[in-house]
Amino acid sequence: MDLHLTFAGGKMTGDGNDDVGRFLIRGQYDEKSLECSWIKTYVGAHDVFYRGFREGKGIWGTWKITERFHGGFHIWPKRAGEGEAAAASIEAAAPAPAVAEEIAPRPLMTHENKD
Repeated sequence: MDLHLTFAGGKMTGDGNDDVGRFLIRGQYDEKSLECSWIKTYVGAHDVFYRGFREGKGIWGTWKITERFHGGFHIWPKRAGEGEAAAASIEAAAPAPAVAEEIAPRPLMTHENKD
């Protein structure tokens, strides 16, 4: 997943793309509780709801599309040299690229009776 997030004034914004497609991020965060929540909206498709907590340099928590489709995630900043070539310097105001892992639900099992 390629993900760019910006945190300012209690608001979270961002964008990126993954195996499903291009998406936008809109949400909020609380500096005191370290809690954040946001909606990932796939362009022309569905929304995914996230709730997480900052821990160190990452965010961990849960995602949910419906009661049936949900799981956990962990997002952390990309390390220098990981993926694309590392930039020699990064402006402090620029959002850091992130690496994310979504833990997908197990596939639904179906059974067909063939008589």
